[in-house]
Amino acid sequence: MLNRHNYFIREHVGMFKLEDTYDILDPETNEQIGIASEATPSWAIWLRLLFKKQMLPATVAVRETLDSKPLLRIERGWTFWRSKVRVIDAHENELGYFKSKIFSLAGGFHVYSPQDEKIAEIKGSWKSWDFKFISASGQEVGVVTKKWAGFGKELFTTADNYLISIHDTGEVQPISTVMLLAAGLAIDTVFNEQQ
Repeated sequence: MLNRHNYFIREHVGMFKLEDTYDILDPETNEQIGIASEATPSWAIWLRLLFKKQMLPATVAVRETLDSKPLLRIERGWTFWRSKVRVIDAHENELGYFKSKIFSLAGGFHVYSPQDEKIAEIKGSWKSWDFKFISASGQEVGVVTKKWAGFGKELFTTADNYLISIHDTGEVQPISTVMLLAAGLAIDTVFNEQQ
């Protein structure tokens, strides 16, 4: 599942949900290839009734099926000023982390290696829900684009649908694919999701 170039992410619909779940689909066949679901401790979930969700710890596990072991996890701790989101593989190795930008009208965050080296940047667009994954060399290696789900769904729920596309540039390594998938999920689950 982690070696693809395109992922369609479909959030499960819910009006008053405390946890998020996302289907990961092949955009060409609409076949489900994975699932991302919150694995946040229950005490942190209940605190969402009192505090802003973006301040509280959150964990999202990406699996091939709901019952399989996680292929990767996205973890954010307590946040007071800037969010730091760690990406951890199935073997408990940190692949890197994201750090939110301090001042950005368009949104986005920086991508770092486990050795604290800046390796990429996620740049948002101030006029739409589109993000670009820019490598350290300045090359665009992927995009995250929101897909319209319909007026009723967009207006009355917090469910989002979006496409993660990794460009075939010759520069992309498997780690870049995993980090871009994680970044696409992190944009919605830990940076933009309102509660």
